[in-house]
Parts: sequence; C-alpha cells; structure tokens
Amino acid sequence: MKLTILGGGGFRVPLVYGALLADHAEGRVTAVTLYDTDADRLTAVARVLGDQAANVPDAPAVHATTDLDEALRGADFVFSAIRVGGLEGRAADERVALDEGVLGQETVGAGGIAYGLRTVPVAVGLARRIARLAPNAWVINFTNPAGLVTEAMSRHLGDRVIGICDSPVGLGRRIARVLGADPDRARIDYVGLNHLGWVRGLRVDGRDELPRLLADPALLGSFEEGRLFGTDWLKSLGAVPNEYLHYYYFNREAVRAYQDAEQTRGAFLREQQEGFYARMKDPAVPALRAWDRTRAEREATYMAENREVAGVGERDESDLESGGYENVALALMRAVARNERTSLILNVRNRTTLSVLDADAVIEVPCLVDANGAHPVAVDPLPYHAVGLVTAVKAVERAVLDAAESGSRATAVKAFALHPLVDSVTVAGRLLDGYLKVHPGLAYLNRP
Repeated sequence: MKLTILGGGGFRVPLVYGALLADHAEGRVTAVTLYDTDADRLTAVARVLGDQAANVPDAPAVHATTDLDEALRGADFVFSAIRVGGLEGRAADERVALDEGVLGQETVGAGGIAYGLRTVPVAVGLARRIARLAPNAWVINFTNPAGLVTEAMSRHLGDRVIGICDSPVGLGRRIARVLGADPDRARIDYVGLNHLGWVRGLRVDGRDELPRLLADPALLGSFEEGRLFGTDWLKSLGAVPNEYLHYYYFNREAVRAYQDAEQTRGAFLREQQEGFYARMKDPAVPALRAWDRTRAEREATYMAENREVAGVGERDESDLESGGYENVALALMRAVARNERTSLILNVRNRTTLSVLDADAVIEVPCLVDANGAHPVAVDPLPYHAVGLVTAVKAVERAVLDAAESGSRATAVKAFALHPLVDSVTVAGRLLDGYLKVHPGLAYLNRP
C-alpha cells in the first residue's frame, strides 16, 4: 500500500513514519512517497526517516520527489500537511494582527483567516489533481486551518477527504487519566469545529464520568485544561473546552501576552526549524537525535503565552502527551484499508449531525470509521453559547472559501470583519491591506 505525504519535508513527518514502523499487520503501508517543493527539506527529513528505519525489518520504502504528479500516481492514501508561505508566512500573519491589536494565531482569528486565504487556493488545486491522478485514494488532511481546508477539498473529493487533529484526542486522554480510566476504553462526547469544540461527556463502561470531574476542584485543576481555563469557569460551562478556546474566553489577556512576548510562536518556530534544517546539511550530524531534541523543545513551549496568562507555568510531563495525530492517521488508514472498524474524532461533512449547520459544513465530531469512510455519530444539540461561536466561525470560513473562489476583496474583508475576535469592519480592512503587503500570494484578491 502506498502513502503519499504532501509537505513531505515538514518537521512532523517523522512522527507519521514512526507510527508506520510500528505497524506490522497485513495490508500495512509498504511505500512512502515524500513530496515537497523544497528539495533541501526533503533531503533532511529523508535522513531522519533513514535513521528511524535502521535495523527495522521490512520498513516502508521511502522515496522523495519534487514532482507532484509522480508523487500522486498509484497512491492509496494521501496525507496532506502543507504550509503555504512557510513559517515566515505564519510569523507575518501573527505580527500584522498584533500590530492591529487583535489575535494573529495560526488557526484562530485574523491569523487563521490570512492563512486560510493563502492555503485554500493551493488545497483546491491539490484536490483537483488528486481527483484526476489518484481518484481512488483517500485523503487525510492535517493542513491548517484543518476544518476549513478539509471543507474546501471536500467540494472536489467529497467524503474521500477526512480532516484530523490531535487536540480533541489528547484532551480526552488527559481527562480519562485524571479520572483513573483507561483512555483506550473511554468514549468521548466531543462536538464543534476544528480548534473550537468541547468535551461534554466521557463514558467508561456506559457511565458518564465527566460530572465527577467537574464536581471535584482538585481533580479539575490537576491537568492542563483545568489550570488553563480555571476550575470555576469549567464548572460554569459544564464542559471542558478544547485548549484553543482559551483565545476566545481570555482574548484580551492572550493578545496582551502575545504583544509583550519577545517573539511570536511563528517566529520562534521559524528560527528553531531554520536551525534544524541548516544542521541537517552537515552529513556528520546525527539526524534522528537532532530532530528529537528540536521536537522536545517545540512541545514544551506549546501555548506558553496562554499558560503565562493563566499563571500555570511550564507544562507537566503528563500534559505533553498529545493525541498523536500520527496515531489518529494510522488508525484511520487501518479502519478504511482493512475495515478495522473504530471510533475517532474527525473533521467530516456534517450531514444531519448538527441542525444549526448545513449538510456540507465540515465539523469535528466522533465518527465510526470502516471501509466506506467516516460516518459522524449522532450528538446532542449544542448549547446556545456554543451555537453562537460555531455558527459565527463557520460564517467566517464560508466567507474565506467564497473569497478564495471569487478573488473578491470585499468578501475577504467580510471574513475578517465577521470574526468574533476582530469585531471591527475598519480593522478588518486594515488587516487585509497589511496582509496584502507581506503576502504576494494574496494578490489574487483584486476584484471588488
């Protein structure tokens, strides 16, 4: 079975390959093709994968290429993890927004809109190319903003594109551990959009254990989200939000912390990864060891400004475990390729799951996965506070999709202005002007 990774020179690709190395079942991935537009990054990542595969019998063969058509032909699965504009683009997204006094995070607020406006046209081009060259392939999208990009690609690939994110799974596993439950046996009631969802229940042997967590301040404050949001707020919500909702619930504090920081997250990652890829040009550098060190620093500093706002300090070792997007991707591939039925939290088309959204809106919910793809399970209606955020952000996503298709400046301004974390039409116009100056790829937004 052939897996093609778009963005194959990306820093997190070794996580995916590491998961593949641990899979020895019949019908596993036997060939991995890395595609990227940057040959140097491809070479660096291929070196790390070579170290990982050392002494592993029957390790999947790795082939790297800068030819997209070559990469796609014959693919059974396509993993999309591209970054349009690179980390330089992310750093610019953050800075333009912060200069206007609003959040510039990669997927949330003005930064997420700018990233989406850059990425959607490229993702749509990829979807069309996949539909032509690998029509039977399943596409697993991790490209951010994941829900928005998955919806854009679904307009050309239908249900054969599925979005993944490790945040909901990691949150559910942390809650299960705090409650003394086996994370692999817990069923998580989670619903929302990508980076905008809530755990509303966690069932173990048919019993919902979340009320016990919410009623115990000591338990509630013993893991990252409890410390991040505060026990009183979580009790008021009656749910545990995805960590990205901290940008909404504590927006002023988050913006101030990001403005006061020595550098933005994007700037930090840009410098860190530039150093890593530069070291990889020296053949004497142990590739896997250098990658491991860089990854550990990356994970330990994740959402550092938000933790500073909440006064919770450095991450505990127990908080460093994510859901492992590579494990989610592998479980998804297994379920589809081998009909190993499983339940996963995924980004899929809504169908009739949430009545407040139309059938084609991509949402993030638990799904049953089998050889026919991912099928969202029925969930309880959203409470009004969640309806407001979900529908507002979905309206923004639709405006981004419309702007990307039409090239309309007015529609792009609308996307910024409608976002709850921008809240000003005047600022929206200035944001777009700022992004047009730093991102040549947005020059297509030149129609009225």
